[in-house]
Amino acid sequence: MLRLLPYFCTAMTIQILKSKIHRARITQAELNYVGSITIDPELMEVANLIEGEKVHVLNVNNGERLETYVITGKRGSGEICINGPAARKMYVGDLVIIVSFAVMDFEEAKTFKPWICFPDPENHPIKS
Repeated sequence: MLRLLPYFCTAMTIQILKSKIHRARITQAELNYVGSITIDPELMEVANLIEGEKVHVLNVNNGERLETYVITGKRGSGEICINGPAARKMYVGDLVIIVSFAVMDFEEAKTFKPWICFPDPENHPIKS
């Protein structure tokens, strides 16, 4: 069935995966912090994340999911620190998947390729 868009809608946009850090290990949890997730800038660069960017953090160990924003950690540290109230939902040693999304034109989204980072057990990007 052919669907016609209303005359005022010339293009459809959708949210699509932009960046992903796949299965990093939480190295620190700071309950008494304003909030956010601190990430080693080496991981941020490979995943094309920037400071202040909204991310979803998916806990592989317990199924928790939350939204927060990125702050830059110490380069080369392998740091993944969950800050603020989220520290009650995610713990040191838990594996997490960190993702962000972008809004783009439907046609552009068909060919878009996300940035994906696979860290090693010490949270350093695996070189390919």
